Amino acid sequence: MLRRLGQIIPTLLILSVLIFALQQLMPGDPAIIMAGEERGDPQVLAEIRAELMLDRPIWEQYAAWLWRLLHGDLGFSWRIRQPVGSLILEKLPVTLQLGGMAFLIAIAIGIPAGIVSAAFRDRPADWAANAVALAGISTPNFWLGIMMILLFSVELGWLPPSGYVPLSQDWRQSLATTIMPAFVLGTGIAGVFMRHTRAAMIGALSQDYVRTARAKGLPERVVIGRHALRNALVPVVTLATIELGRLLAGAVLTEQIFSIPGFGKLIVDAVFNRDYPVVQGVVVVTALIFVTLSLIGDLLYMAINPRLRAA
Repeated sequence: MLRRLGQIIPTLLILSVLIFALQQLMPGDPAIIMAGEERGDPQVLAEIRAELMLDRPIWEQYAAWLWRLLHGDLGFSWRIRQPVGSLILEKLPVTLQLGGMAFLIAIAIGIPAGIVSAAFRDRPADWAANAVALAGISTPNFWLGIMMILLFSVELGWLPPSGYVPLSQDWRQSLATTIMPAFVLGTGIAGVFMRHTRAAMIGALSQDYVRTARAKGLPERVVIGRHALRNALVPVVTLATIELGRLLAGAVLTEQIFSIPGFGKLIVDAVFNRDYPVVQGVVVVTALIFVTLSLIGDLLYMAINPRLRAA
């Protein structure tokens, strides 16, 4: 674990260089956007560039940003004039709620479907599970979101078509505003979970220890649940940490369709307005989330499979 923790620092350092270098390739001038109606005044543009250090060499800009980052300062939004850290803390609960709900939906659908598909291989249940998984993977999120809005909001009037209500304000309304985007995100990942769980379970069910358990006369549910599933979950845990990190990073299209003010909407607005500190802050936090989830995945490996503790 100490070795894995030591890998986090160079990983984030390399990523910070990539973040800072790649955004310099973005077209447009942030000073012109911030100047607004005074964009034609060279003096105003010069003052803005000096204030934002845009007139300094790139390496000097990076060094100043990295120094602030190491002290926990993500900088100020050039457009909103607010600390980037406060903006991220404002959007993070929204993303955590939406991503968490989508992840639970994906787990609830994908893993049981994969188990059933493997247990009834080459039977109607297997074919049906594969068809559903293929549909979930193939259906574009934006199309499914629009269709769900037409059905459940326009035709039936059961759910609000867009917007977001915090859990602290009204938990029922909050769930009502997030259940559709969470389902849209979760169905696609559920298909991926189903395919991986099925493949892992088929491999586990063909092992000698499973045949031995069956030879002892153990019930099939015990053979699958206690012996095969535990070993099959190791590759699924790897997938789960990656997919959860992707969800928490923000689903741009889904958040735009349902007007969810999460990470995705925040970074899209920042890119369009050339708000570099916000882009940098969101990507750094997202990278930290991915690295943390990867570390948690390693811990779960050892909890699921004790044999890995001696590796």
